[in-house]
Amino acid sequence: MKLSWVKTHWSIKKLFSNYVWDIANKENKVYLTFDDGPTPAITEWTLQQLRNFNTKATFFCIGDNIRKYPEIYQKVIQEGHSIGNHTFNHLNGWKTSTAEYLKNSKLCQSTIYNLTSTSNNLFRPPYGKIKPSQSKQLRAMGYKIVMWDVLSEDFDATISPERCLENVLKNVTSGSIIVFHDSLKAFPNLEYALPKTLEFLREKGFVCERID
Repeated sequence: MKLSWVKTHWSIKKLFSNYVWDIANKENKVYLTFDDGPTPAITEWTLQQLRNFNTKATFFCIGDNIRKYPEIYQKVIQEGHSIGNHTFNHLNGWKTSTAEYLKNSKLCQSTIYNLTSTSNNLFRPPYGKIKPSQSKQLRAMGYKIVMWDVLSEDFDATISPERCLENVLKNVTSGSIIVFHDSLKAFPNLEYALPKTLEFLREKGFVCERID
């Protein structure tokens, strides 16, 4: 996921108002999300950090990773976190036909259903890139297209772990949807930033909740 803004500007949210960018509330709630898992060791480490702070989150999973690591995926479910569809093969919607994108997304959905026997209505496009035609059909299928308010940029190997943390702490507000990644590429930044983010949120009175 590589886009140019860390804090999503209000004008982008207004232009793409059919997407969920944040969740307004009066209870100081924020929403941690993790993309691209499940990943051996890293997703389990992430779950441990969330347990340490009694925190729930939302995991936007790649279907092929669910297929390869069903036991880790089941741990995410068992610990009370919510799951979102991140396509089966992490497709870039701008570079993929609508028919192929929908087919791949449905394959991810069937993989989720086969393991949990539950329906799922959360979808996040990989890279944040999705065509209007793809979005329209997914929303007609009942999906919420969940984007973000704060991007940690943990996936970016050119930034320091301290910068990753700063991206979150300087931009989080009540209602923020925050993006991290439980992936190999992101782990050097995630390992530093996530525990400190959780500690900061607790100290500032934020409540972390899953998206449903």
